[in-house]
Amino acid sequence: MVLIAQISDLHVGAFNFREEVLLEAINKINNLNPDLVIVTGDITNNGYYLEYLKAAEYLELIENPMMVVPGNHDARHVGNETFEEVLKHRRSTLTNDKNSLMVIGLDSSEPDLDYGKIGRAQQVWMEKKLEEAYKNNQYKVIALHHHIIPVPKTGRERNVLADAGDVLFSLIKGKADLVISGHKHVPHYWHLENTTFVTAGTVSSLKLRGKDINSFNTYNIQEDAIEIYLNEVQGKRRLMAKYENKCLQK
Repeated sequence: MVLIAQISDLHVGAFNFREEVLLEAINKINNLNPDLVIVTGDITNNGYYLEYLKAAEYLELIENPMMVVPGNHDARHVGNETFEEVLKHRRSTLTNDKNSLMVIGLDSSEPDLDYGKIGRAQQVWMEKKLEEAYKNNQYKVIALHHHIIPVPKTGRERNVLADAGDVLFSLIKGKADLVISGHKHVPHYWHLENTTFVTAGTVSSLKLRGKDINSFNTYNIQEDAIEIYLNEVQGKRRLMAKYENKCLQK
């Protein structure tokens, strides 16, 4: 079994950022002791250097192996360069202790633009990593900020990946098991063929829709089944989805 925690859209530096909620979420995640923690972008609100330094202080409180990918807010005001200085790689891979799972982190941000793009060079890199993970019989997780499939109840679609069709084709062809993202501040999941696409809510911003409250996702990945939980930071924990794990080679 592998337990993954996903937090997204911290927006450190924003007027509506809630520090006490983020600290409570980090404390809950540490108590869960997941194998991996994935942060899917918008760590900062404006990409400012001081926002990055403060965000890094919060992330250092997480006690488990962690991957961070940038969001559109992180790429503002030369934030794409600051990300590399403070948080290192904008794309990377991460495996669990038993090497049974590979997370492939992508940079979908474009400097000073809200829409996302993977680009051909990064797409080819992703395809090679998916092939490598498949050959090694690893569970394959893709992490990025922008959603690839439109999310319900989020208004007119404007910020899906510019090259979503090409990337989606590569993900399905490469047998990606799980694709996780943030950006819209709305938790949702889609099943497409044998790949599951999940978006997370915002963990610490008050930019919420309807009656949603701050939350983070957890993924309980077992050989025979996968459970996806929505964890409200100051509320309840509920099962979003449970389905048979058909993707691991037998």
